[in-house]
Amino acid sequence: MRTLKAGILYFLFVFGVGFVLGIIRTLLVVPRLGTRTAELLEQPVMLVVFVIAAKLLTKRLAVPPAPLIRLGMGGIALFLVVVTELALPVLLMGVSVREYIGSRDPVSGAVFCANLCLFAAMPAFVTRLNTTDR
Repeated sequence: MRTLKAGILYFLFVFGVGFVLGIIRTLLVVPRLGTRTAELLEQPVMLVVFVIAAKLLTKRLAVPPAPLIRLGMGGIALFLVVVTELALPVLLMGVSVREYIGSRDPVSGAVFCANLCLFAAMPAFVTRLNTTDR
């Protein structure tokens, strides 16, 4: 149950920050630099958010340092991100999942997918980064 709660909170933390950054990106950065550059600039910031969120939540919620438990936390969060990422355009813009995926820039979209893998794995990675977890 702790893993489920941690996964949901990890998703909410990262999604909340990503939502705010997405608004800033769309309104301020895209008009000046274009979509691809704006999305690529956002990815390293999100990576830092992943590290902070994973360290903070695993410590605060006392998630055991066992890799499978922490990968479960990341997997739950990843599932929620993917469902949200695909459902919002369908519900808000009326486009199909196929149309939405097809509209993504191939370069920034690939980097986004790679970053999602890091997002899912980060709770397990921070075990190695934080010596107080051992």
